[in-house]
Amino acid sequence: MIASYENVNEYEADAVAPSRIAYLVNVYPVTSASFIRRELMEMEAQGASVSRFALRRWDTPLVDPIDLQEERKTRAVLEVGALGLAGAVVATAFRRPGKFARALVQTWRLGRRGSGSSSSRGVARHLIYLAEACVLLDWHREQGTDHVHAHYGTNSATVALLCRILGGPPYSFTVHGPEEFDQPLALGLDLKIHDAAFAVAISEHGRSQLCRWVPYDQWSKIKVVRCGLDPMFLDAPQIPLPEAPRLVCVGRFAEQKGLPVLIEAAGRLRAEGVAFELTLVGDGTLRGEIEALIKRYRLEDCVQLVGWKSNAEVRDLITESRALVLPSFAEGLPVAIMESLALGRPVISTWIAGTPELVEPGVSGWLVPPGSAEALASAIRDLLDTPLDELERMGKQGAERVAERHNIAIEARKLRDLIGRVDRRTQAAQSPSLVTNA
Repeated sequence: MIASYENVNEYEADAVAPSRIAYLVNVYPVTSASFIRRELMEMEAQGASVSRFALRRWDTPLVDPIDLQEERKTRAVLEVGALGLAGAVVATAFRRPGKFARALVQTWRLGRRGSGSSSSRGVARHLIYLAEACVLLDWHREQGTDHVHAHYGTNSATVALLCRILGGPPYSFTVHGPEEFDQPLALGLDLKIHDAAFAVAISEHGRSQLCRWVPYDQWSKIKVVRCGLDPMFLDAPQIPLPEAPRLVCVGRFAEQKGLPVLIEAAGRLRAEGVAFELTLVGDGTLRGEIEALIKRYRLEDCVQLVGWKSNAEVRDLITESRALVLPSFAEGLPVAIMESLALGRPVISTWIAGTPELVEPGVSGWLVPPGSAEALASAIRDLLDTPLDELERMGKQGAERVAERHNIAIEARKLRDLIGRVDRRTQAAQSPSLVTNA
């Protein structure tokens, strides 16, 4: 067992009094975003008071019991309905006309960026975000929110920004990628970082991408707080690798995950007579295409689709496998890779984004060019030919690296300390004792 929580007191020197924090996410909870839930719950475990706000609820049934509990604790803005949104806009415009006018100007700027000058769709969409910000302004006042932390630099960060202009609490936000990096200026990341207390990237690669789009004097506001794992993974006993040539892939069935390339690679291996089993955990818009490819390559007896699973079930499926395979085209830094390494399973993935910061070729796994079924098949073949004791050595190396870099207790402490510094600055600015005579 890896002693993964030894260094949590490293940040005690900067610890601050608990804040009343509101988490804001476009959709929460979501099965594929357990990293947000872990961070939020660890913030609470460390003494912070945390409210959960989502713009809307997920339209897919949740499978994890903890997600179901989180759903009951979460307020969704769009559930107030059209009348509720309109009422919040009218009330805010009446009570705070100057701030509402400034928020309206910023709404127009962001909307024009996102849609192009010849279209009104972006502006209309951002007017909805302004209405959502008006609703949240009232909710923050009711909750006594000191600070808002949004996840993703998309519409949740937009709403946090507009709410701040309306007179709401300071905000920060975490950028995960890759969606934010595909259209940074259209999303207004530069404007959001400028008005934020700070911004968070989940990897050094992510921080570098944010630095590309803001002036140098804003770079110091961009911090790295990694996604973290809890004891379910970090403190799990190291189980020997199975004799069966079993592999697992965990992720959404979406284009950016590159799963059709994995099925093609599996077809190549099958044609060569290589024995293996592959379990795909997840679901999404590409399910039909993936099922068709499985039939095309006659893989029905060795490739299994099991849908979304709870955290405990994902852990068990990983430990029942020799390795995780994730052939992504675009990522931030996949939590599934952290989970696999924490459980002592090597990883086969691609040379993209933050993945090389965690997966070391020849040490804890294999990295291949994205989109190459040939290279992916070669890596899988190498892994299946590698003796189990060597794979276990690689898995142990990966587990040590994850414990060092992705401990949720340490990462949540970093974020809470950043928020605490914002609270101290806000309190100092508002303190009458600090006002001097001219």
